[in-house]
Amino acid sequence: MTSSPVIGIRPAGTRALLVELASLADVTALHAQLKAVPLPGQVDVLAAAATVLVRFAGRRETTAAAARLRSLDLTHAETPEARTVTINTVYDGADLAEVARLTGLSEVAVVKAHAGSSWLGGFGGFAPGFTYLTGGDPVLNVPRRNSPRTAVPAGSVALAGEYSAVYPRESPGGWQLIGRTNADMWDLHREDPALIRPGDKVIFQAVRELITTTAPAAAPDTADNDSTEHHGGSALEIRSPGLQSLIQDLGRPGYADLGVSAAGAADVRSARQANRLVGNPAEAAVIENLFGGLELSAHGDTVLALAGAEILAAVVSPNGDRDRPAPLNEPFALLDGETLALGTPFRGVRSYLAVRGGIAVEPVLGSRSTDSMSGIGPAPLTAGTRLPIGKVTGGSGVSPVGGPEPSSLPDGTGPGLLGSGNVPAELRITAGPRQDWFGPDAADALTGHTWYTTNESNRIGVRLETDPEDTAARPLERIRDGELPSEGVVAGSLQVPPSGLPVLFLADHPVTGGYPVIAAVVPQDVPVAAQLPPGHPVRFVFVNADTLAPLSPSAVSGLFTEGTP
Repeated sequence: MTSSPVIGIRPAGTRALLVELASLADVTALHAQLKAVPLPGQVDVLAAAATVLVRFAGRRETTAAAARLRSLDLTHAETPEARTVTINTVYDGADLAEVARLTGLSEVAVVKAHAGSSWLGGFGGFAPGFTYLTGGDPVLNVPRRNSPRTAVPAGSVALAGEYSAVYPRESPGGWQLIGRTNADMWDLHREDPALIRPGDKVIFQAVRELITTTAPAAAPDTADNDSTEHHGGSALEIRSPGLQSLIQDLGRPGYADLGVSAAGAADVRSARQANRLVGNPAEAAVIENLFGGLELSAHGDTVLALAGAEILAAVVSPNGDRDRPAPLNEPFALLDGETLALGTPFRGVRSYLAVRGGIAVEPVLGSRSTDSMSGIGPAPLTAGTRLPIGKVTGGSGVSPVGGPEPSSLPDGTGPGLLGSGNVPAELRITAGPRQDWFGPDAADALTGHTWYTTNESNRIGVRLETDPEDTAARPLERIRDGELPSEGVVAGSLQVPPSGLPVLFLADHPVTGGYPVIAAVVPQDVPVAAQLPPGHPVRFVFVNADTLAPLSPSAVSGLFTEGTP
């Protein structure tokens, strides 16, 4: 009987599993198997250096999948047909001399080793089109830079550890830069947007200069674009977007292995409620507004609904001589020429505006969401932007306009509630997947004290800091040395960088991370986390993944025993 290549299976929140494997070959085989034959309820699968992250639709499917994953026979797994990708490269990178010093080679020998290696696409990275390449000459194993660059140019060919990669777009990075290419690593007009996929063979061809050619314009992707078919002629025109206004829906799951986060509404519960109130299907596109200030006008009579943050809003007549309050959590009319103006939230930070028919902008990779991490999807809204409204038909998913509902941010104290003023939000968490990098003292530091959100929080994540007035509060400390190979992460993850101050990932989080995740906020409470204003107090409580009942101190301590599987 063939032994399982699965070393361990760790929970990554309540709806995902992190599968540890013996080799990159096993990672590739399991990833290919799950892409070809998904498990029941499987939503996404992401390969990394030594793990595969598998996300599921619900808790029941997650629990059932653990046994199935251990029993899979990967010896006959079908891997995608490998392509050979040639990357023309000018080897004049800013770190070429440093790499030569680190390896003891001449610069010419570094180029010969890199261009002469048989590179293989291993797994996707932190950005769309960024693929970790393996199989290089071992002499090229060099550390990352001590001080990462704030901006690495697009097309940079780089080394870090045993890997090589090409930066698809300008972004921060700490890899050693040895060359540059003009190869288009990510192009949404291609049938396969990523130039290099896991399993592809990659050849770096040394050239003296790069030749730029102008390709014919690609035909627009209309496969998922139904805005023309369903557009009813009405529109919303942005007069002021406020601090930030974005188009969001339920996101684009299924593309994590391309480096594309699911994105979608940060507070899914409020987005669903706004759509429900106007009779839209749950997946219809809405406007997500941060900290109010949004002003928009109607071209044609429309039906709207506001949900999420508690905020004062008004409808202003076309000539501006009168206005009326716009209600929250119930549908209302915005007639032709009228303007809706949002004030400043007094509870919560994100408001969701739905219009009956949905916002019919063109979808990208099956979603109309704006992804602030990757830049995929509609651009942030600006003054003058005109948003088409979809035509309401009698098709499935269309319902009558709803009646008033309670707020999606219920008041009070307790698990999963936002709190108000100095009352902390209480967020329920489950341990792992890397709680064994921390000891019981870190568990006590995490749950025994109040944390505060910072001004650096955004759609990528909520950054937390300790209470300066609590002398006993302290950052989280590791009990393990070394670095964690990059692995998949989920929304709600509490990732702990070297500072010991956790970052709570939200909708636009990177698909992989290299810092250990001590715990994950349960999906039911992530919408609350998305509504936390800067300076808001937060408490965490460990709960049972199945019942969400609080765990006893002894049970929590047991989870933080080193070596926990």
